[in-house]
Amino acid sequence: MHPLTTTIPDSALVIDLRPAEDFARGHLPGALHLDLWGLSLIDTDDAPLKAFMWMIGHLFSLRGVTPAQPVVVYEKDSGMRAARAHWFLEYLGHPHVQVLDGGFDVWAKAGRPVTTECVSPKPSTWHGTPDPSKLATWRQVFSQLGKPETAIVDTRSDAEYYGEAVRAARGGAVPGAVHLEWTNNLQADGRFKPVEELREMYVAAGVTPDKEVMTYCQGGYRAAHAYLALRILGYPNVRNYTGSWKEWGDRLEVPVEVVRRPS
Repeated sequence: MHPLTTTIPDSALVIDLRPAEDFARGHLPGALHLDLWGLSLIDTDDAPLKAFMWMIGHLFSLRGVTPAQPVVVYEKDSGMRAARAHWFLEYLGHPHVQVLDGGFDVWAKAGRPVTTECVSPKPSTWHGTPDPSKLATWRQVFSQLGKPETAIVDTRSDAEYYGEAVRAARGGAVPGAVHLEWTNNLQADGRFKPVEELREMYVAAGVTPDKEVMTYCQGGYRAAHAYLALRILGYPNVRNYTGSWKEWGDRLEVPVEVVRRPS
């Protein structure tokens, strides 16, 4: 199943990941609101990881998510909010989740239906069954440092990657990481770039489908966007390091590389 869609199947459960005030001004008919912004995990050891993912699963169950019903998630564009919801649901084992490519803005500009009417969710009991192959912990990233069969992708801004913007105990990058800021995945109108353009960009950076790919950012949001881009390309082994730089930079037992900005 392709991770992107431009239509909404009649049978789909539709989830709007935008801020509540944006949802209130207008949303897709039948959409349910769920803002996951600010819910982040900064410790990927086993106990906190399990507790956090249980909470995320519970939030989806309150919106009525079940594996029997397709789910389409969206935000204003094909951004990190929708990508992260997509990743959460894939990690939790949902078999049919897609992102609305271009999000609300492209939908509305095309003259498609928009409403302010709200529907009530019908909660389910589904919490999912986590798929550990979709997620990287700090220990897994550490174990793969320097291995040619692994590509670690830093999706942050230039200032974060070069250690100029410090958002943890230390600034810098995971040693050996490839830097591809997440916004490079998108076209100017907020849709994903064509497949061949995406593929050329990642392959040129050494991120090839034969490798195990681990993506990271500050808190797993932008990393989820790169995860989605690589899923679009059909890469078979991609993990989101959801603890990302906030965890890595704060863990003084792991190494940090400070890369000099080209002059």
